[in-house]
This record gives sequence, C-alpha cells and structure tokens, in this order.
Amino acid sequence: MDNKEFSKQLELRTKKFAISIIKLSASLSNTPESKVIKYQISKSGTSVGANYREANRSRSKADFANKIKICESEASETVFLLEIITDLNWVDTEKMKLILTEANEILAIFTSIGKNLKLKAF
Repeated sequence: MDNKEFSKQLELRTKKFAISIIKLSASLSNTPESKVIKYQISKSGTSVGANYREANRSRSKADFANKIKICESEASETVFLLEIITDLNWVDTEKMKLILTEANEILAIFTSIGKNLKLKAF
C-alpha cells in the first residue's frame, strides 16, 4: 500500500472511530460526572480524525508533523478516558474492549508516524 492509499484508509478509520466515540458518548448517563467525561471524550475522540485530515492537507512538513503530534495527544487522551469509563463500569465490558482496542491501535499508529518523522528530521 502506498502513502496515498494508507492516508485514505487511516482517514476512513479515524472517521469510523469518531462515530463510535460519539455513539459511546450518547449512551452514557447524564450525571454531572458523566457529562464531564462525555464532553471530553467527544472532543478528543473526534479530534484525532479531524486533525489527521488537516495534516494530510498541510502546507509544510513542519505543519504536518505538528498535526500528527496533536493526533497522538488526542488519541492518548481518548485512551485515558476510555480506561476511566471501563474502570467505572459505565458501559458493557465487551463493547469497551472493542473501542479501547481500536483506540490503542490508533494511538500506536500516530506514535509510530511521529517517531518516523523525528528520525527523518535527523
């Protein structure tokens, strides 16, 4: 798979991930505590794909690298929040395993891309 095809596939994957996060968020209760988590996970979980799309349309290598680091950061925050939801038993364990696995894979992808960008810079 070439870079262009990889980029398209990852854009689609992060979009599907954002949709799963929105659905998860919508399924959470409306207690004051869960509202905080709902807001944060909706922001971070959708930001991954939005920033990756922006990265693919960046104007420079530095802009691309910056957007990728944002993707990595937002993916990490999303994993953290998913772990909190899991530990609080707010959602079915099997459903959470699938979403958390995908979140960790996406985080690993952006971490790898970020490290490869650093290696190429030197």
